[in-house]
Amino acid sequence: MSGGPAQKRRGAVKGVSRRSVSTCLLCHVAAMLVLNCCPRGLSSWGRSSGAALAFDGGGGGAAKGFGASSRAASSSSSRKKKAASALGGRRPPSKLAKARKSSSFASRTLLRPAEDRRVAGAVGPRRKVPSSIARPDYALTGTPASSLVDSLRPPWMIETKTAADVDKMRVAGRLAREVLDLTGRAVAPGMTTDALDAIAHAAILERGAYPSPLNYHGYPKSICTSVNEIICHGIPDDVPLAEGDIVNLDVTVYYDGFHGDCSEMFFVGDDVDEESQRLVAVTYDAWRAAIDSCAVGKPFAEIGAVIEDFVTPFGYASVKQFCGHGIGRTFHTAPNVLHYRNAEPNGVMAEGQVFTIEPMICEGTQDADMWDDNWTAATKDLGRSAQFEHTLLMTADGAVPLTAKLDDSPVQPWEKQYEHRQQRRDAAQRHNNVAAPR
Repeated sequence: MSGGPAQKRRGAVKGVSRRSVSTCLLCHVAAMLVLNCCPRGLSSWGRSSGAALAFDGGGGGAAKGFGASSRAASSSSSRKKKAASALGGRRPPSKLAKARKSSSFASRTLLRPAEDRRVAGAVGPRRKVPSSIARPDYALTGTPASSLVDSLRPPWMIETKTAADVDKMRVAGRLAREVLDLTGRAVAPGMTTDALDAIAHAAILERGAYPSPLNYHGYPKSICTSVNEIICHGIPDDVPLAEGDIVNLDVTVYYDGFHGDCSEMFFVGDDVDEESQRLVAVTYDAWRAAIDSCAVGKPFAEIGAVIEDFVTPFGYASVKQFCGHGIGRTFHTAPNVLHYRNAEPNGVMAEGQVFTIEPMICEGTQDADMWDDNWTAATKDLGRSAQFEHTLLMTADGAVPLTAKLDDSPVQPWEKQYEHRQQRRDAAQRHNNVAAPR
């Protein structure tokens, strides 16, 4: 479950610890001091922190999917070459790219037909959890008390887990993976997202765990189900999935004092359009590249550049309003893991840290409308969005998924071709290195 913007209810911050709120207030006070003492310093100093970006809704995020269409021909050619290289040297045909070039595109506001818009359905009652199952501190009140402790720490101060902590997080991560796999197998046309929530809820309880999203800042369900243009935090309801939809299932469990968090995309039926297939594959590959880039001593800020540089040549946009996060006894904590190019002081990777990487990639604009439920974020242009997430342990050898696939996990279409795409990318890179002037 990603970090995100301010939650209107009770002043809570959805998916972001109260540390983010404190950071924003401190930045505001510091900015006022600079304004009074050194007005010239504002231009270089007054950039909001990653936490502030999450708190205020992301700041002036550009609509990259649209902006890409208006660049000069030479820039467009460069992007196409980069996209071809990212897909392994094959330049992909794109109906949406052709639409962007059409004379009528500039006058359109929607990337996909209005009749395809995901509509809000009826949300059923909150599912019950037996008293015998251990609960996180917010289960009854909706307010995580542990976040108040986190608010005292600066964004670059990241907890290092003990060996005992890591052992427990491995268990929580495996349970989350089991539930995600089981729920994903039920995805099919005609299935409602509320029915998927019921499956996940039952599976979590069977494992003696608590569904972490349930009543987190008042969230009413046990998992998040984000369909088509829904970027994240979609609330399960009674609207059936349709042939050709894509859906992200986001599962987090709380077990033995620790959270395990993961999400994955699923195709609904066999008739998913080529554009959606490409979006999901590119998002998956960018996510894998970001995980592979992690190394002890690297700033967390570098993760965003890897993702943005991967997806931008396709005309895609990486969402700025929501972020990855630290995780452990607390659902969301430091660091904030931003999925776009940034220079925020969110700390340096070190052994024993546990965090999520969970980029949300949009085929058009990353600008979002928030539904009336104050959770569901949908792209303004109805362009589809894709996301993947792992809980990751930082080791001397890199980032290791604690929510990794199991031997019996379903193998998705984009996973089957991943190694082939990676080999083609490597070959294209070698060709570019040879052809580059010395």
